Amino acid sequence: MEWADGKTRCRWANPKNEAYIRYHDEEWGVPVREDRKLFEMLLLESFQAGLSWECVLNKRRAFSEAFDEFDPERVSSYDGETVKRLMENPAIIRNRRKIEAAIENAGVFLAIQKEFGSFSAYIWHWTDGNAIHEIGLSHSALSDKISADLKKRGMKFVGTTIIYAYLQAIGVIDSHEEGCFLERLPG
Repeated sequence: MEWADGKTRCRWANPKNEAYIRYHDEEWGVPVREDRKLFEMLLLESFQAGLSWECVLNKRRAFSEAFDEFDPERVSSYDGETVKRLMENPAIIRNRRKIEAAIENAGVFLAIQKEFGSFSAYIWHWTDGNAIHEIGLSHSALSDKISADLKKRGMKFVGTTIIYAYLQAIGVIDSHEEGCFLERLPG
């Protein structure tokens, strides 16, 4: 595909959506080790289930405002009134099960932080702190293990495909396609 700036990108990047291009170029696959950002991406990926990432990305600012700038402590304390308010917010994806899961997942996120010292330490321990390179997959043995562990801890909307996409988004898995200007070859 010909891009206006002459760069070649992964096939999934929509050349007509500037936010999507920026996400591809500046965020996707970049290792994230800051817990608030890790929570943000986990929350957004869980809302993506059954939808396109582009749909969620287009609502990212609204999600940030609705979910207290992705503060897991505040999100974990949401009550029925907050759920009702979120269900009435047309700027986000209004799925009660996903909203309730975000609240429960925030509590589990905090418990993991306490156990490991940070959520970053937890998520990166699966690969000994290293990014791995894989392309063309929608799940793997790694996402299977992490998904199973998160479910055992009580998280919802964290199936292996969602977790694989999450790992790609936060740079644990680098999946820039062959020919993409951001492709990092293993080694």
